Amino acid sequence: MQKETQEAVFSEKKDKQLVYLPEKCIGCGTCVQVCPKGVLSVGAVGAIARGLFDGAFLEIIGEECLVCGLCAKVCPTGALELSQEGKSLKDDSYISGALKATTVSENCAHCGLCEEVCPQNCITVTREPAGDGSLKLVGKTVVDPENCVHCGWCEAVCPVDAISVEKPFEGRWEFKETVCQTCHTCIEVCPAGALFNKAGEAGERVDKISHRPEACIYCGACAVACPVDALDVRKTAILPEMQKKGPLEKKLLEAPVPKAVLRTSLETDEAACLGCGNCVIVCPVNAAEDRELAAGHLNNLENKAILEVRNGRIGIVDQTRCGGDGTCALICPVNAIKLVRREVE
Repeated sequence: MQKETQEAVFSEKKDKQLVYLPEKCIGCGTCVQVCPKGVLSVGAVGAIARGLFDGAFLEIIGEECLVCGLCAKVCPTGALELSQEGKSLKDDSYISGALKATTVSENCAHCGLCEEVCPQNCITVTREPAGDGSLKLVGKTVVDPENCVHCGWCEAVCPVDAISVEKPFEGRWEFKETVCQTCHTCIEVCPAGALFNKAGEAGERVDKISHRPEACIYCGACAVACPVDALDVRKTAILPEMQKKGPLEKKLLEAPVPKAVLRTSLETDEAACLGCGNCVIVCPVNAAEDRELAAGHLNNLENKAILEVRNGRIGIVDQTRCGGDGTCALICPVNAIKLVRREVE
């Protein structure tokens, strides 16, 4: 499904413009990793992905942007563009320009499996019985190139090997299970459907978070959004054949994901609050402080990191430690806590 196109001019110098297309952005922060002036910031990824905060993943701070275009060159989805006199400069020196489009061959049976599994809903299959009396389906399978993230789900499930996908990166995904608080922010943020909560049988031990390496594009959005730094994602190779790949690899490969900027504040409605303490318990930063709190023993601790119940009502201890994931707002039964915009300094 084609998304409505919006754009913002981030910076302009002479006849060149750096343009941001938020509907294409996946919040991975790859652009932030290469910015020579450090003027790009990524934040509120979890809250935005969950629909709890109206904003964009990426912002530009200050006026020091060189309009050099490095950020646009490494963006895997084309969410940043460098243009000159209104014309895009994207070519095969850009990852999004060099990536081969996901293609569907004539072998396609139009079964619809690819449409069902696409995490970005960017595949449309139309089909009907053949008109020649044979037991065949005829139709079209169309991939929207503007929203495809090249995860490979469609290629993996195609029963007739009719789909070809090129990925942007190879990489390494590491998970610290003892640090993870199972807030599932990473699952909801992942643009490729590469993270999931595995279902287990009664009495079976399962990982808090499971990873599908074949679907992962190693963008790093999950690690950016994790409020307790339980994930580490590193790019180990840029896969498309592109011009001037070497300088980009020097900046990107093995680089840690950028630290998310705290772009939200918690706002409470004490009159509506029931004092149930669910938000205090599920807050991943709170839970990471003490295992007893994570297990639901709300009153066993005097000091909490972010949220606490005071005299039967919700209270905020320290805004600055918030991970911006919005787990507290999701669980509140009476909408007594929400995330609002916080001005970035």
